Amino acid sequence: MNVIVVYASRYGSTRGIAEFIAEELREHGVQAEARSVDANPNPGEYDAAVIGSAVYMEHWLKDAAEFVRRNRTVLAERPVWLFSSGPLKLEPGTSPDDPELEPKEIGEFREIIHPRDHRVFFGALDPGRLGFAHRALRKLPAARKLLPEGDFRNRDDIEAWAGGIARTLETP
Repeated sequence: MNVIVVYASRYGSTRGIAEFIAEELREHGVQAEARSVDANPNPGEYDAAVIGSAVYMEHWLKDAAEFVRRNRTVLAERPVWLFSSGPLKLEPGTSPDDPELEPKEIGEFREIIHPRDHRVFFGALDPGRLGFAHRALRKLPAARKLLPEGDFRNRDDIEAWAGGIARTLETP
């Protein structure tokens, strides 16, 4: 089984998640590689796909959404899993499974490519990697609360999800 993990990442957090997913798949005996959506990989060359994007203002990055739409025919014929990297932290009492956290494009993707699953993972924020607009935004007190500094990715959650994908792919 040959799997492509395609990602769109603005500051590197989503790339890190994609690389970890590919690594976990390989540890389970699945051939897997992580590739940026910018490299325009051909999902037709793979048996399955995992596609993820950073999320900003409730949307996937434009390049990731366009990749799914452009390759919808091929993706609809293969097992596909989707992930989003967006929230940094949640208010107490909420979880990453909250439907309100689902990016706007996921409903459309469910209709056109029928993914096996969609998962939201926490992201990471390193202020030194931010672009000018996001650095300026973080100077506002309310924005600092919404954009806290730190790495909030939960490797155990990512590992468990990738392991589930690998087990599904092993089942004929």
